[in-house]
Amino acid sequence: MKTVIVACGSGVATSQTVASKVKKILNENGVKANVEAVDIKSLDQYIKTSHVYIAITKAKKEYDIPTLNGIAFLTGMGMKEETEKLISLLKS
Repeated sequence: MKTVIVACGSGVATSQTVASKVKKILNENGVKANVEAVDIKSLDQYIKTSHVYIAITKAKKEYDIPTLNGIAFLTGMGMKEETEKLISLLKS
């Protein structure tokens, strides 16, 4: 099963909110994936086993996996486009 990580500064409030929305979206679209909320300091350890990274804050470096805009899931602005990208990435 593929894994999606959502990272924010503390891994508690914002990333949990976005991870919950992403889980709901994936369930509604019949896409199975693990969705985990993590803090930005732990990102390097989780990125190695993940397929998609949803960024709430700007990372200090780039990663070798697709990175999506987490703010879109938080605010709803641009969420449709990010959702389409996410589903496409997880189905491929």
